[in-house]
Amino acid sequence: MRVNVSPRKQNAPRPAWKVVKAFHQWLRGRQCAADGYGLCDGVMQAAHVDHAGDKGMGTKVSDRFALPLCAGHHHLQHLRGWATFERECLGGKSAVAMADTYWSAWPGRHQWEIENGR
Repeated sequence: MRVNVSPRKQNAPRPAWKVVKAFHQWLRGRQCAADGYGLCDGVMQAAHVDHAGDKGMGTKVSDRFALPLCAGHHHLQHLRGWATFERECLGGKSAVAMADTYWSAWPGRHQWEIENGR
C-alpha cells in the first residue's frame, strides 16, 4: 500500500524586525546558559524562548528572545520543554528573563534598535 504524503508546509518568512543575525553571532560566543547544570557539549547555538511573547501563527519568536545553549543542552530543551528545562537545567531561572539580560548586554543592541525603530 502506498501512502500519499504531502510535502511539509513551509512557515511564512519572518519579518525583518524579528531577524537579528549579529545578535545570534554574538550569542554563539557566550558560555552556555545552562553551564554548571550538567555537562555542556557541542557547538554553541542560539535557542529561541518560544513563549517569550511575539510568536505568531506559523512564525518563530524574534531573535532577541534567544539565549546561548550548547548543542547538548539545546537538544535537551527541545526534548523536555521550557518549563522542565528551566527547573532542571537553568536552576529555576526564567528563560525569558535570561534572554532579556543577554539582549540588554549585546553591544549592538542600541544601534539595531535605532535602525529598526524599536
